[in-house]
Amino acid sequence: MTLDPSIHVHPHALCESTSIGPRTRVWAFAHVMPDAVIGADCNICDHTYIEGGARVGDRVTVKNGVAIWDMVTIEDDVFLGPNAVFTNDLMPRASVKRGRSEFLPTLVRRGATIGANATVVCGVIVGEHGFVGAGAVVRRDVAAHALVVGNPARRVGWVCTCGSRVGDDLTCGCGRRYALVGESDGLAPW
Repeated sequence: MTLDPSIHVHPHALCESTSIGPRTRVWAFAHVMPDAVIGADCNICDHTYIEGGARVGDRVTVKNGVAIWDMVTIEDDVFLGPNAVFTNDLMPRASVKRGRSEFLPTLVRRGATIGANATVVCGVIVGEHGFVGAGAVVRRDVAAHALVVGNPARRVGWVCTCGSRVGDDLTCGCGRRYALVGESDGLAPW
């Protein structure tokens, strides 16, 4: 297997994919399966698992203990907190083996954050710059720039591209302004 020389794979990592972007780092005890796709400039931390069929964009941080399964797509500039959990089967049973055609895809859009120990159930979309709080259980789509917490996750506010909460006037202390497109669509830059 030949990887770009700018890629760092720790000697105690198992990287079986040849689809790894330049300058990506794969740390100790991470396992990247064949047919997994990882973009450029990513940081794949200790004890992560990325299954074949999973896709990770550019500049993604995958913290320790995260598992990304087949049919999960992570777009660019996403942060996945420690021990975040994804699923791909709504009705798992040890005695029933489902094929890939029965799995539900999950999409985490550009710039989103999934907090530590959050669970994202398959079949949902986390919108651009959405923010899933630590420990939340996401069973429904998350609108762009929505801040969701709890079990089940529910929107408690909006967040800026910079990660700060925006005020009731939909402005952020960093100077960005937003407009509400709709409750299910979320915010868009003004």
